Amino acid sequence: MILELINGPEDIKRLTKQELDILGQEIRDFLVEKISVTGGHLASNLGVVELTMAIYLTFDLPKDKVIWDVGHQSYTHKILSGRREEFDDLRQYGGMSGFPKRKESPCDSFDTGHSSTSVSAGLGLAQARDVLGENHSVVSVIGDGALTGGMAYEALNNAARMKKNFIIILNDNNMSISENVGGMSTYLNSIRTGEGYLGLKKHVTSILSRIPAVGDQLIEKISRTKNGIKQLLIPGMLFENMGITYLGPVDGHNIKALSRALNDARKLDHTVLVHVITQKGRGYAPAENNPSKFHGVEPFDILTGEFKKEKKNPSYTDVFSKTICRLAKEDKTIVAVTAAMPDGTGLKRFARAFPSRFFDVGIAEEHGVTSAAGMAAGGLKPVVAVYSSFLQRGYDQILHDVCIQNLPVVFAVDRAGLVGSDGETHQGIFDLSFLSAIPNMSVFAPKNLWELIDGLEFALSYGGPFALRYPRGEAYKGLKEFRAPIEFGKGEMLYEESDIALLAVGSMVSTGEHVREKLKAEGWSCTLANGRFVKPFDKGMVDRLVKKHWLIVTMEENVLQGGYGLAVTGYIHEHYPHVKVMNIALPDSYVEHGNVSLLRKGLGIDSDSVMWRLKKEYLDTERQNAEWKEMQKR
Repeated sequence: MILELINGPEDIKRLTKQELDILGQEIRDFLVEKISVTGGHLASNLGVVELTMAIYLTFDLPKDKVIWDVGHQSYTHKILSGRREEFDDLRQYGGMSGFPKRKESPCDSFDTGHSSTSVSAGLGLAQARDVLGENHSVVSVIGDGALTGGMAYEALNNAARMKKNFIIILNDNNMSISENVGGMSTYLNSIRTGEGYLGLKKHVTSILSRIPAVGDQLIEKISRTKNGIKQLLIPGMLFENMGITYLGPVDGHNIKALSRALNDARKLDHTVLVHVITQKGRGYAPAENNPSKFHGVEPFDILTGEFKKEKKNPSYTDVFSKTICRLAKEDKTIVAVTAAMPDGTGLKRFARAFPSRFFDVGIAEEHGVTSAAGMAAGGLKPVVAVYSSFLQRGYDQILHDVCIQNLPVVFAVDRAGLVGSDGETHQGIFDLSFLSAIPNMSVFAPKNLWELIDGLEFALSYGGPFALRYPRGEAYKGLKEFRAPIEFGKGEMLYEESDIALLAVGSMVSTGEHVREKLKAEGWSCTLANGRFVKPFDKGMVDRLVKKHWLIVTMEENVLQGGYGLAVTGYIHEHYPHVKVMNIALPDSYVEHGNVSLLRKGLGIDSDSVMWRLKKEYLDTERQNAEWKEMQKR
């Protein structure tokens, strides 16, 4: 196999053209085989095989720097840089990341995970190169979907000022995670279909090249003229008008054409954009036919393309999807907003049922939040459905545009808590902290699928900023018998006894249920309470618990700093200093990729870990009983 000859970034340059063609197919076969076992991002990686090969043929990694926007399409890059043998553990606990990681390889020049960042990062690397007097190429690869993000335009605006070479590759597959929307998509479509311009360009170039002595000079002059043929025949010429030389479109599956364009690009002494047309999912029919389905996949059967893991229960996303559609049918002022994630957030069903009330803003969380604020100010009830890790990008807008005005915007915060294999950039472990810090914001975490239904109904009737936070995966169906009506800022008592009180929120209520069972089996009396509201937390419930319990254990799937547990702890220490508090939360660190169950155990928030810590720190029966009796005397 040709693939076995690739053990480092220089190896591909030793191959013949025929061997390169074989290598491309072997890489695709390898990716399909490995990802069918581990899961991962498939369609996007199949689409950039030749592009990545051309980058390695043209540039000298790791001396030259390549930044992959988002980074989920970097698998071929990882293969060509010498990490082929690590794919058996791709996205597994302790294994290779599915995204570029500087600590993994010198060929990974910048960590990525969120969209629309590569041009900014690349520009910074290019500026560092120039300030330090170094001599190497910097290449930022960005997708057409990522180009809908406002940060990309801020970067392009500044990149136009560059006086030395900086290369931007626009990987245009007309298919981000979901269908592209907005003016940029329309603009790129006009370039893709600009056959009149392409034909004329080829014809004029052919004629001029025949003119002795001056023909090549004329071609060079025309190609550098901003107000040339392209300006006349392609509407807008956005990039050239900004001062960025535009090359393309280039066939993204033709290595020779790609290498030629990239070599041309590196000769220029300013910023140049190479527009590459690729096919997402190329080479594997199921992914070609359904690139959205094969964007991020679980293990699947290669022959059929069907996923091996069957969901037995609905996910929280499914429950949200059905509930918002039912409520929107009854209330015509309910609208839904997503940032290019209608499938992932469960809004695809809403979009089909209520197309005039569905707004996909593209990869633009900031705009999505502020536009929702405008809708609320105009009399609508907007629901912004977004992943926890992506909501971080709209933080200023939540604070400034929604909460200062106390507008009734509901945030359906999906993928909250540990999400697993995508790692640090995708773990939703900060939202309780950053949302709770904002005045006027209310934060609610349902314990199971029924409480999510009730919580969404309550949120839409509340009349102010409201975040409904729920985890990834199958919805918990336990504790069905407990379904007390939701009251603002009030928790729910599930099992009330004495001595030890478990005060949990969201996904940790089910963990608390298991901890309680273990404590009861060892003879301890134990209360389990569902906090429900993270902000405002139920002080009345805490007042009630401290009367009969010597230990309060707070439980949350969020970092400790700024979270639920510390808010409760501060209140208890101020008013009931004799009561002990133990906080179960995530550490003040970024969480690596891996199976969620393994992560929960490693981070000490599963039921066994909680029991181990309780025994180590508190459950010395004789000592605690003596202290408890002494406290009661006081």
